[in-house]
Formats: sequence, C-alpha cells, structure tokens
Amino acid sequence: MSLVELSRHMHAVEAEIIRGRLEAAGVGAVCFDSGVNIVEGAGLALPARVMVLAEDVAEAKAILAEDVSL
Repeated sequence: MSLVELSRHMHAVEAEIIRGRLEAAGVGAVCFDSGVNIVEGAGLALPARVMVLAEDVAEAKAILAEDVSL
C-alpha cells in the first residue's frame, strides 16, 4: 500500500477541506506539508498535498468531481 498525491493547494485550509470531504465519504486521506506555510503569503510557497492510497485514487477523484453546491 503506497500513498500517492491526489492534489496540491497553496492554502492548507483547502487541502484540509478536501481531506475532510474524502474522510466523510469513507476514503482515507492525509495532508502533507499543511503546516509549512503557517503565515500565508510569507514568501514560502510550498503547497499542501492531499495524499490517498493508490487503490483509492479513482474513487477519491469521483468524490471530488461531485457537485456539492446546493
């Protein structure tokens, strides 16, 4: 079982929202580097990454493709 990158976000909160959506749908996910840009806009531009198991990539992409705006 290996983790693969699903998405990158310049704001850690966006990565955490995506992780939350996946977790709520039953897909395990973790955020890497979400604590690096503690001060947004401080000149350090390292994106937060959402990681999932390789076998969950297709399901995770399908979940994120769902329209959640009601």
